[in-house]
Amino acid sequence: MAEKSFHVEVVAADDKLYSGEATFVIAETTSGELGVLANHEPLLGQLVPGGFVVIDDENEGRRSLAVQGGFLSVTGETVTILAESAQWADGIDAAAEKAAMEQAEPGSDEYNRAHSRMVAAEHASK
Repeated sequence: MAEKSFHVEVVAADDKLYSGEATFVIAETTSGELGVLANHEPLLGQLVPGGFVVIDDENEGRRSLAVQGGFLSVTGETVTILAESAQWADGIDAAAEKAAMEQAEPGSDEYNRAHSRMVAAEHASK
């Protein structure tokens, strides 16, 4: 394992979505967007409903997920994302999700899901 990488696990309530080595993770928490590099200080953060997580995988490049709440745990060697639910951004239509957001009540579950998917899709294309 390269010195600049660290282990990342992403687990949703019903599925283990990711286990691998990454060089950078971005997560949207209740305190704002948080970036994590190797040897980050330990912390525990709460993920926002309608949020996203971006993983710069050591081998596969940038990947992003739409995340609906949960927690982010960081130790010196590992980042663990425990999401209530999560979906990979591959195949998400950001324009369709934006339209769904515009029709939903702000703050509703439908709005948060659409926002999460839209932002994850936008991060996947960067």
